[in-house]
Amino acid sequence: MAARGKSVAFARIRAEVIRLVALIPEGKFTTYGSIAIHMNVMARHVATVLSRLTPEESAALPWHRVVSAEARLSPNMDAALSRKQRRRLNAEGLRISKDGYIQSADTHFHNMGVRRNIRWSDVADADAE
Repeated sequence: MAARGKSVAFARIRAEVIRLVALIPEGKFTTYGSIAIHMNVMARHVATVLSRLTPEESAALPWHRVVSAEARLSPNMDAALSRKQRRRLNAEGLRISKDGYIQSADTHFHNMGVRRNIRWSDVADADAE
């Protein structure tokens, strides 16, 4: 049963990451860590969800508005995808340095909000009952 609980928890985490990313306004950005803190999960969970979007989700969701710590485009991202992210952010008025850092980051940062007291496994366990 434990594996099922984790699966349900991850499905809920995935849905919430997608919901939050959809709320990031045009011309703004946030970080994997900011979303993670708000959700009370690890930044790696957020990155995993975004790296596994379906083509339809990727087309509809402003995934390009989520970047690494210090307002930097992820250095681990595929080069072609990174160029696409840079183009989309530039089109929204954000300027990015040669090294991949968003300029005037404080002006463009979208704060996700305070940490919520969610225990995703508890939520999943309650659903399983």
